[in-house]
Amino acid sequence: MSQDAVLDELVSAAKRSFADAASPADLENAKAQFLGKAGRVTELMKGLAALSVEEKKSRGAAINLTKQAIEAALSERRQALAQAELDAQLKAEALDVTLPGRQRTAGGLHPVSLTLERIEAIFGSMGFDVAQGPEIETDWFNFTALNTPEDHPARSMHDTFYVEGGTETAPNLLRTHTSPMQIRYAVQHVKKHRPLLDRGELMPEIRVIAPGRTYRVDSDATHSPMFHQCEGLWIGENVSFKDLKVVFTDFCRTFFETRDLVLRFRPSFFPFTEPSAEIDIQFQSGPLAGRWLEVAGSGQVHPNVVRNMGLDPEKYIGFAFGMGPDRLTMLRYGVNDLRLFFDGDIRFLSQFK
Repeated sequence: MSQDAVLDELVSAAKRSFADAASPADLENAKAQFLGKAGRVTELMKGLAALSVEEKKSRGAAINLTKQAIEAALSERRQALAQAELDAQLKAEALDVTLPGRQRTAGGLHPVSLTLERIEAIFGSMGFDVAQGPEIETDWFNFTALNTPEDHPARSMHDTFYVEGGTETAPNLLRTHTSPMQIRYAVQHVKKHRPLLDRGELMPEIRVIAPGRTYRVDSDATHSPMFHQCEGLWIGENVSFKDLKVVFTDFCRTFFETRDLVLRFRPSFFPFTEPSAEIDIQFQSGPLAGRWLEVAGSGQVHPNVVRNMGLDPEKYIGFAFGMGPDRLTMLRYGVNDLRLFFDGDIRFLSQFK
């Protein structure tokens, strides 16, 4: 067999060996048989040493062409194996673009936010303003102005979150209720109408609710360290418990969208009202029928609190109440664990959209 035929057969053998390689590792093994240090092409190059100068030139050129042909076949097979691997990967990770995409549904308000909006709308229809204020309060607005004595348990670290700032005798704290806004609003109202008061005339009535976040050291199925309250205040020349009963009864029946409920005022004690009463409601039908449920605290504003507003308790009288929007939300929607409102579980919250 001629030398050229030998070289042609070597190229053909390399192509067959490369074609039989099923993986990159098999291909590298096949490459070693032909182009490695002990490969067949390398052995041919070593044989040139025994030839004359002229034979080396012609024979070396022919071997180089053979080597180039084998390297080209090797490169082609490498590309084919890489493409096959890519095709297999694409097939395994293929996406069915005919399937519908994941829809981004419309969001909704938190159930407690829905309740707060509902409370504001109902009392707004009765002529009450809505007051917002700071959640970090001073001891004076949160306790002292509301006739809360220094030895009252609510002032202790067990109930109140105290924060940096203020002084030892007048510390700052996270407000434990929104009643401080009653004082703040009333003080501004009195300041605005001071000319009327100086002339001995009556100023316009104070009607305000103060919804917002409050904080206490408490946590269980019906309590949270952060919760919501809504305080209400009505001060005027001749505002009585009768007005309180009418206002709150109308609110409850509107809020729960039923007239099939009754209210009960149960004697109680609060430092900022005298006399004071807990407000209970009872549904006459439905799953809660027959049970008395506490929904608010209330009472006639204490004379000391009226004075701290800058008013004369001999001329001005009124009532205040405080209720928990979180509890109202639980009753309205039949939720039995307050913590569900603050866990952030989309499955739960999406029910209220």
